[in-house]
Amino acid sequence: MDEPLRGPRFGVEEEFLVVDPVTRIVLPRAEAVIRRARERLGARVSGELTKMQLETRTDPCGSVKELHAQLTEARAVLGVSAAAEGVRVVATGSSVLAGTVPPPITEGARQDRGIAKYRGLHDEQVICAVHVHVELPDRERAVRVSNHLRPYLPTLITLTANSPFWEGRDSGYASWRTMVWPRWPVAGPPPFFTSAAHFDGMVETFLAAGTLVDIGTLFWDIRPSANHPTLEIRVADVPITAEESALYAALVRALVVHVGDAVDRGDDGPEIRAELLRVAYWQAARDGLAGHGLDVRTGLLVPAVEQVERLFETVRPVLEANGDLDLVSGWLRRLLDGGTGAARQRAAVEASGDLNAAVDHLVTHTAPTPS
Repeated sequence: MDEPLRGPRFGVEEEFLVVDPVTRIVLPRAEAVIRRARERLGARVSGELTKMQLETRTDPCGSVKELHAQLTEARAVLGVSAAAEGVRVVATGSSVLAGTVPPPITEGARQDRGIAKYRGLHDEQVICAVHVHVELPDRERAVRVSNHLRPYLPTLITLTANSPFWEGRDSGYASWRTMVWPRWPVAGPPPFFTSAAHFDGMVETFLAAGTLVDIGTLFWDIRPSANHPTLEIRVADVPITAEESALYAALVRALVVHVGDAVDRGDDGPEIRAELLRVAYWQAARDGLAGHGLDVRTGLLVPAVEQVERLFETVRPVLEANGDLDLVSGWLRRLLDGGTGAARQRAAVEASGDLNAAVDHLVTHTAPTPS
């Protein structure tokens, strides 16, 4: 018997890199892994922009437990499929070792248009994110929820930072992917929208100006989905483990429900200054959980862990109402005790003195492989 639906349905997309188990370098072998994985996952696995990446997605889920089970299953299938092809998959926001620039791009007419338009931006696009879709079919409501979510985006970056290395060096950032992504013309935190018509009008302007290949290249960190009745939150590095992805998705869904109360009261959301949000992104990307974050409401620095704990307390009543509180609080405590993916990648390297150790750590914890 199915569990009763206690919150809006939600789903997750996770992006992965394919690596050589010996050299640990990223390889353009994603298509072979996808072919094998489709025997079990069907349409839940697909390609990405480059031949070094692949993506899995869950079905719409009613509970965090169901979501976690689907994420775990997909990663297990990827692990077996990759091993059968003599490669491995890793969940990291950026490549650890050198040798991925420029990446081979997946063939297709749309990709050709993208290369012609965006040119060198594709050269450093070997980055991986996790996207959360929360069911929200009313687009007018969706853009107002987006307004209310904007202040939380830097904290979500802090929580999921998992890209400390880039092309064989330590970037000095916990989330280097966050620094790479906003180079695209329509990316990063979304603007404040007064209505769905305001959103649509801005998108039409970009399309008319030739800024976008199509609606799919609208890369704001929150956007109403073009293909599903959902609001998509796209701000985070892909976490190392399925548990962390499920934790992140649970917090995002709870935030959407929480801010919905303000929308119901007619509150259009706080008009956070774009320049302050940009600085908060930078601070979160640099420090992760290990330092301080910028409170975009006050302009003051606060310990990053405190920001995450505040977010959790904000959504605690929603998590409790959804029946998710015990599961999510346990996951969050493990993350705060063990550190972000960035911290754990660096710890592996520090213990061995070798960047290969970061890749080995990722291989071990991303997906199980045959012994």
